[in-house]
Amino acid sequence: MNHNILGGKKGIIFGALDENSIAWKTALKAHNEGAQFVLTNAPIALRMGKINELAKQCNAEVIPADATSLEDLTNLFEQVQEKLGGKLDFVLHSIGMSPNVRKGKAYGDLNYDWFLKTLDISGVSFHKVLQVAEKTDSMNEWGSILALTYIAAQRTFPDYSDMAQAKSVLESIARSYGYRFAKLKKVRVNTISQSPTMTTAGSGVTGFDVFFDYADKMSPLGNASAEDCANYIISLFSDYTRMVTMQNLMHDGGFSNSGITEELIEQLKQN
Repeated sequence: MNHNILGGKKGIIFGALDENSIAWKTALKAHNEGAQFVLTNAPIALRMGKINELAKQCNAEVIPADATSLEDLTNLFEQVQEKLGGKLDFVLHSIGMSPNVRKGKAYGDLNYDWFLKTLDISGVSFHKVLQVAEKTDSMNEWGSILALTYIAAQRTFPDYSDMAQAKSVLESIARSYGYRFAKLKKVRVNTISQSPTMTTAGSGVTGFDVFFDYADKMSPLGNASAEDCANYIISLFSDYTRMVTMQNLMHDGGFSNSGITEELIEQLKQN
């Protein structure tokens, strides 16, 4: 059911790779709720993914941009305003990648050049997006800027490796820039801490299937799906959440507040 809660709103969605990604599902829902937006991803991701299919479904344009490049981001924000005919109301940062994780480096044997790349791509890029949005005066008042994060920013999870530090940086940026943007233009800045999700990126983490099952048993409502997350994102882009900012919002079926659950106890008894 569509309610047109984003009717007339304009934005940018970073990170739609394929139909499994949260950004992809968010784009479909934003389109159904009346929004206009541009899709963007790094040039290499555009070649690997199927973003042009999504663009057709959403009547959206695709503009390549490396989120670690201030030049690319400046060009992106300026072009989007020209193409959409005005300032923006929402931005989704759905970006994360660790060369150390991809190449199987143990946490005690990190390649530090790769570690810095992880921080830049998965954390610092959010600051760059926010800074460029401010410097190009791209946001309307009461706009909403969101980034996706994970509870590994607060707790240790094996195999999440240096992505945990990147997510900690990301969440800290949301608080610091959230204050600044609220004072400047009443723009909201938040992060959503999502359940482990069967996306292309998520499923690439070692042992993901086992952890996905564990998290599902630890969450009273079960794991939140990518589609559920997209619905939550849409609500935070809308005017119904105008006073929510500088928050790390848990969207995890109750995982973050559960000590243990009956399902897990029963499984451990069987073992």
